[in-house]
Amino acid sequence: MQDLTIRVMRPDEFDEMRRVSVEAFGEPAIGTLLDALRSSWAWDADLCFVATIDDEIVGQVLYTQSILDAPKALEHVLVLSPVGIRPDLQGQGIGTTLITESLMAVAERPEPAIFLEGNPRYYQRFGFVAAGDLGFRKPSLRIPDAAFQVRRQPSWSNELAGTLVYQDAFWLTDSVGLR
Repeated sequence: MQDLTIRVMRPDEFDEMRRVSVEAFGEPAIGTLLDALRSSWAWDADLCFVATIDDEIVGQVLYTQSILDAPKALEHVLVLSPVGIRPDLQGQGIGTTLITESLMAVAERPEPAIFLEGNPRYYQRFGFVAAGDLGFRKPSLRIPDAAFQVRRQPSWSNELAGTLVYQDAFWLTDSVGLR
């Protein structure tokens, strides 16, 4: 896809990004989650990335602020969720490019880790590993152990541990746990 561009979403593109995400998931609940995240403390406009072809949004990935309830103090971390590609373009590498380039863009941020819940076979290519194996506790029992994953960032410390605390929007929209 030679015309594929990955960039930070402009504020006036939220509705288009939301529409593409709802199409990608095939359910309106994802739009409700995006609305709730956008109006929360976890939202950072610089952490919403879109994939465009000929200036049309065809995919998106969002990182939001979250908290790790660590033994000594609360730690700020990121959560990668949601990520979606327009259905007619899925399976063509757009998601891989979107995630790869967005991870490079957030690499120098101060948060030491990025968490997600997803398919380990897919996300391991981006450096995600089972979070439980590193001593982290998942925010919900509905998340399968293998799906609870973490990626170490440059500011990572081997002493990092604790329980991931999702932002309220994930709970209020019942968006916790793989379905």
